[in-house]
Amino acid sequence: MISKLSAFIERYLQPAGSDSANLSHEQKQLATAALLIEVAMADQILDVRELALLKIHLQQKFFISDSHIDELVALAKSETEAATSLHQFTHLINQYCTAQEKFALIVSMWELAYADEELDKYEEYVIRKVADLIYISHSEFIRAKTIARSGLN
Repeated sequence: MISKLSAFIERYLQPAGSDSANLSHEQKQLATAALLIEVAMADQILDVRELALLKIHLQQKFFISDSHIDELVALAKSETEAATSLHQFTHLINQYCTAQEKFALIVSMWELAYADEELDKYEEYVIRKVADLIYISHSEFIRAKTIARSGLN
């Protein structure tokens, strides 16, 4: 994970001459992307609507270009395939994200789960698991779900 992440950072995210202080931001990007992919892939199908929404969420959260988004998504997919649990990603979220950012992540996860207009029980399970691991209360979990669902119209 570290070598792929380092190459990604050097190529796109780290300005010339900067120190490694930006590493936390890039780790947050990768962890966020990986958790969103976990939800999108929970039903074993990465729907084109889910992929498009995933890229929109990442671009809005991190203000990076389309080509960088594509590489981040590819890297995150690779990391989720190699991961044995969600802990490596949720640990980074707990370390680098505020409570507001954590809540926004859960809203984004719900929006992805609803993107294909079918909420799969495994998608809901992943979101619940992540919410627990990043210390989102049940009431906030439900509020995030309501916010995501209300955006569907």
